[in-house]
Amino acid sequence: MADSAHGQSQPTLPASDLMLSAVITCYKDARAIPPMHRRLTDVFASLGVRYEIIFVNDASPDEADAVLAQLTAEDEHVLAIEHSRNFGSQSAFVSGMQLSIGDAVVLLDGDLQDPPELIAAFYDKWRAGNDVVYGCRRRREGSQVLALCARIFYRVFRGLSDIPMPLHAGDFALMDRRVVDALLALGETDQFVRGLRAWVGFRQTGVDYVRPERVFGRSTHSWLKNFWWAKKGIFSFTSAPIELMGYVGGLLTLVSLGALTYQALLAWRYPDHDGTLLLTTVVAFFGSLNLLAIAVIGEYLVKVLEESKRRPQFIRKAIRKGGEHLVTDAEIRRFVRQRARNSRAPRPVKNAACECEGGSPDVRA
Repeated sequence: MADSAHGQSQPTLPASDLMLSAVITCYKDARAIPPMHRRLTDVFASLGVRYEIIFVNDASPDEADAVLAQLTAEDEHVLAIEHSRNFGSQSAFVSGMQLSIGDAVVLLDGDLQDPPELIAAFYDKWRAGNDVVYGCRRRREGSQVLALCARIFYRVFRGLSDIPMPLHAGDFALMDRRVVDALLALGETDQFVRGLRAWVGFRQTGVDYVRPERVFGRSTHSWLKNFWWAKKGIFSFTSAPIELMGYVGGLLTLVSLGALTYQALLAWRYPDHDGTLLLTTVVAFFGSLNLLAIAVIGEYLVKVLEESKRRPQFIRKAIRKGGEHLVTDAEIRRFVRQRARNSRAPRPVKNAACECEGGSPDVRA
């Protein structure tokens, strides 16, 4: 029995009184869906909790819809969401979280690189009083070049970010309902979930694991896509690039004054000296620096533009649950409203430790 922040104590609830929601994003992961469902079912059964499994089909071009149609017909725990086009994994996670009704929500990628068996360790730490439990990728199987680049990115990201960011933590995490509600209440349309998860605060900790290689098919993330992800994270959570350009601009202004003074002295001492090469180099350098500065400012302006459009993060084309296949706007809206009412229903406290004040993430090197 744990003591709360208010000096009271409450008995820990039995697992059967709690419900977990798993949200899985699917894109070109049709072959991974059945083993993902089987492994999740085994984990939840071993924990003795009530559960639901939400697959978000982000307009996957393979046979994912047919696979999910069969699963939803066979297992009442499964809910399938289909998007009208590919909106990206972050929007897919938000779509699934909006329809989740569990006391805690687990986010997983559909390619089985997030081991479902780790949920048991997440669950234990959640029951111990943590609001967010994320997976820490201590080692990656596969390309070691990619693994090295990822480690460098996470350290740079944490160093530049305005808030504490956990190292080597992706989207794979278990979040308490109040954390999920806080994330869904944010007004941003271009979301970077792992960063916003740290931003909302609460009590957070990590669980180490080895990230396996993709089981089926090839990764949908190219080097260019990974670079885009890194840029998205950095420009979403820090103004350091603009500040850095200001410092560099000030420093180079002093350097340029020195170079011009040197050029003037050479011209005075050696009248026949031709300084065209030096001047051309300086002009070209500062021209390139100006283009870089414009590009950095442009990144922030693009984000402002995207947010100002207020477009929806996704459009649901269909929802499958049990034998139902909802395809009209009216049916989908009615289903979404019902799930929203269920998610707001009064909830028992998982244990007394959850009553403590929220803290910053447990950022571990």
